[in-house]
Formats: sequence, structure tokens, C-alpha cells
Amino acid sequence: MYRPASRTRDIAPFHVMELLSRAKALEAQGRDIIHMEVGEPDFPTPEPILRAAQAAIAEGKVFYTPALGLPELRQAISDFYRHRHGVAVPASRIVITAGASGALTLAMACLAEPGRRWLLADPGYPCNRHFVRSFEGVPVSVPVGAETNFQPTPAQLENFWDSATDGLLVASPANPTGTMLSVPELAALADFARQRRGHFIVDEIYQGLTYDGDVPTALAVADDLWVVQSFSKYFQMTGWRLGWLVVPEPYVRDVEKLAQNLFISPSTPAQYAALAAFGPETLEILESRRAEFQRRRDFLAPALESLGFRVTARPQGAFYLYCDSSGIAGDSFSLASRMLEEAGVAATPGLDFGANAPERHIRFAYTTGMDRLGEAMARLGRLFGGR
Repeated sequence: MYRPASRTRDIAPFHVMELLSRAKALEAQGRDIIHMEVGEPDFPTPEPILRAAQAAIAEGKVFYTPALGLPELRQAISDFYRHRHGVAVPASRIVITAGASGALTLAMACLAEPGRRWLLADPGYPCNRHFVRSFEGVPVSVPVGAETNFQPTPAQLENFWDSATDGLLVASPANPTGTMLSVPELAALADFARQRRGHFIVDEIYQGLTYDGDVPTALAVADDLWVVQSFSKYFQMTGWRLGWLVVPEPYVRDVEKLAQNLFISPSTPAQYAALAAFGPETLEILESRRAEFQRRRDFLAPALESLGFRVTARPQGAFYLYCDSSGIAGDSFSLASRMLEEAGVAATPGLDFGANAPERHIRFAYTTGMDRLGEAMARLGRLFGGR
């Protein structure tokens, strides 16, 4: 008998998967497809990380670790915060997780209450609202636009926060826009939530991939907020499924109990590999790749605008350009389909990122090389008649 829990009706699929399936089908037919829809770095995991993993496996380090993660990795992350950001974050507050998704799962399992509301920016990463719903919370979309750099402000939140609201979740740098919150803006949001006895979670999985200076972590603002981080983006360890969660001290034991039951422990080989992520050899590689992402951004933004797209928020981080495509077509999903079918260029329509004018927006990921980006722009130029 098929009878899934009612919450599954509210969990939307990734609509771009329909386009991705079509892209794969076209590739199987021999078509050359330029992938600009994928939110995954195209660089391989740095060699020092691979060597560390191989050594750990060869030494038999493949058994369960503590639920909160390897003590030495938690300390390495604490040291990284101190050296990179000048922020003291005790290792005791750092929980190693199965990717940022595991971190968000633990945070929501710890904080979400049935029927209680959580505020999230729209557009935003689609899974965030589903993490809230999966633990019986109520995700509430807060429409944000170019006038606030696609980030929520306390003045906007006043219109959405009520007595049934428990928390606020923001992302900096954000997906799909790449925009960031400054330290004063983060402090204002933290104070807003604190005054209302609400929780404040900051998704920082693109932290490190920033292009206008190394913006400090939200942990520089306060120690009563939650921070989600990942080894996937800046450290380029997507398939290793490893991340971390910085937890306010009073909640560490609660999160530990949840981690013990939900995950037992994160991947042991991945944790030993990640110990090499903070070494100077690895960081030199990562910084050179960050410079390459910036070069791609600086090429792609004007190239898209020359075609008729409007880059409404210049990304300060991550590797996306979120464009207003209404000057080219009225429906971004149909436009994305046309671009794929006629030009062999795959991009993500706004439908995946919320209900805030999705038909007007499309996201381009610059997670492919400069030669392919140039070819993509040439193809779109021919498609749109040299617009």
C-alpha cells in the first residue's frame, strides 16, 4: 500500500533535473552540451587531500569516529577560523557532518518545532525550505530583490516575523545570486532575531569563494548563532560528502545525541582527507582556483549583458550569475529549454529558487573553463541574433 507521509507532498523536486535529463539524452545522441547549470566546481579535489585519504585508508583508518567528528579535524577547523578570520571558535562547538546537508539536517532536527515558522530569502537555495518542512516546521519565503542585494533586511523581516516564528536562515554568499551580507548587516539580523528570542542560522558553504576581499565569517558577529559550512565548494570535495556545523555552546549535547542517532559518524576516510585541506600546499592551490573563478565571473557578466540578459546582482562570492532574462523571453523555463535544444547550452531557470518572479530569472554557473564559457556565449549570440 502506497501511503507516504504527508510532508512529502510539500517537497518539490529540482525542476532543472528535467533539463539535465534532456541534456544527457542529447549528449547520448552525440550533441555537445556546455553545462552551466551545475553548482559543482569543475576542478578535481586537490592532490594533497587525495594523498591524505590514500594514506589513511592504507593505514586502516576506516572505523567509526566520534559522532561529532575527529577531534583533530575539529581543532583544525578551529585553527582555520583563527588564522583566516581572526575569530576564536572553540573546537567544542564544531560538529563534523555529512556535508552541509547533514549540518542543516542536524540544525533543523534540533530547532524546528511542528507548525512553527522559519523565514528564508526568496530566491534562495531550494533545499533549505525542504529541510524546515521535513522536520514539520513551516518555511516562509521573504521576497528579496536587487534593491537589497537579494538579501533580507530587518525592515523587511518586520512584515513577516510574528508570534509563531522561531527563526531566520540566510546564506552568505548566497545561491543563486552570489551576494553577501556585510558584518554590520549580519549583526543587525542577529540582533533582530535575538530580540525576538529566535534562532539565527547562516549558511556559509561558499565562504572562501569570494572575490572582493576575504569577507569575515558571521561568527565574528556573535556566538549565539549557527553556521553551516562545507568542504564541497571552496575545498572542492563535493563527492566526499563532508561539512561542519558551528553550534552555540548550550546546544552541543543536543546535536551530539541527534548525530549519534541520525548518522553515527561522518565518513572516516573523508575526515582524514580533510585534515590536509588546511595545509599551505592545499591552500595555495585553492587560492589560485579562486582567482580563476573570479576571472570567469569578470568575463561572463559583461558577455551575458551584451546578449540582453541583465545581471541584477553582481556576485561577490560563489560561482553563479543570476540574470533577469525578461528582455529576451517571458518565461525562463521555456528559454532554458530553447537554449539547450537549439544552442546546446544548459542553465538553470528561476523556478528552482522560489516563487519570487522565477519566470524572469535564470542562473548561469561559471563552473566550466574559459574556452567553454566563450563557446557558450558565441552559441547564445547566434541564437539570439547577435543581440
